[in-house]
Amino acid sequence: MHLSLFKIVKKFTLIIAALFSLFLYSCTRIDAGHEGIRVKQYGSDKGVQDVVLVTGRVWYNPFTEDVYQSPLYMQTADYEAFTVNAKDGSVFTVDPTISFRVQAGKSPHIFTKYRKDIPEITKTTLLNYVKDAFRIQMNKYTTDELISNRQQFENDVQHTLDSSFKADGFLLEQLTSGLGYPESIVRAINAKNEAVQQAMQVENELRVAEAQARKKIVEAEADAKANELRQRTLSPLLIQQQFIEKWDGKTPLYGNSPTFFKNVQ
Repeated sequence: MHLSLFKIVKKFTLIIAALFSLFLYSCTRIDAGHEGIRVKQYGSDKGVQDVVLVTGRVWYNPFTEDVYQSPLYMQTADYEAFTVNAKDGSVFTVDPTISFRVQAGKSPHIFTKYRKDIPEITKTTLLNYVKDAFRIQMNKYTTDELISNRQQFENDVQHTLDSSFKADGFLLEQLTSGLGYPESIVRAINAKNEAVQQAMQVENELRVAEAQARKKIVEAEADAKANELRQRTLSPLLIQQQFIEKWDGKTPLYGNSPTFFKNVQ
């Protein structure tokens, strides 16, 4: 009787212990395309563990630990426009868009440094990096230099931003500057383009006029040569020959008396 009671109590205790263990530990799954990290929130091990959790199931104690996920796929951030000054003081507008991703294995480093999730870091830290890159490089160019070397400027900005991202565990995939010139520069460029177009139009009109004038000259010269040739070929003998070919057999009258041929002066 006592032995049976002891076995029942033992089984009951094991069941309670198992339930308590399940209660203490939770399980989560790291989604595909993500990197998971397990964080100690209490005790001497508080902080990010050295082990980076890969995709799969992760067991953790919800009372003392948290599990975070960082996406490893490419993300895009379209920031609001802001202004930057060139070396000579001209104000340019930048409307940037970036595409980036987290470097594999860098999630612990990012979390340890910022204690924020990726969307929050994107809206704060990465935006500051973008602004700093444009301001640093813009300050090296005058307005004329920037207009003449825009591609080089954008390459410099991308190189600066890429270095900042890599230092924090991010990879810059693409940068679109959306660079806008000052209104005065835009007006000057438009005026120059309009002047060039008008000059091209006038030049084309002059070419057409010259071509038409040359055409008239050629036609006039051709008519003059044709008339000269006709005059040269209309000799008295030729005229009489044509008369004979067209004569109807009647003697023509010139004045009051019939004359077969009339002298041609």
